[in-house]
Amino acid sequence: MATASACHILVKTKQEAEQLKLKLDNGADFYQLAKKFSTCPSGKKGGDLGEFRKGDMVAPFDKAVFGGPLLKVQGPIKTKFGFHLIKVLYRS
Repeated sequence: MATASACHILVKTKQEAEQLKLKLDNGADFYQLAKKFSTCPSGKKGGDLGEFRKGDMVAPFDKAVFGGPLLKVQGPIKTKFGFHLIKVLYRS
């Protein structure tokens, strides 16, 4: 079974996600932005979700993690929870 580890920042609006993505593209620290802005409990850990299996997350999130590039911020990705910026740390 495929596994991955990722960090994310979850916010309520696409606009907020796009503003944070611009900051990240300009060199802002993912960990710090997650701690400050993410509405997910993982925000306290810099957005770290740890390791999980394919199928554990909602479909759009899962697709981004298992189909997107490593170590590059993806998003905004819309799910029922809001808008995510996702950084995949590794896949196996």
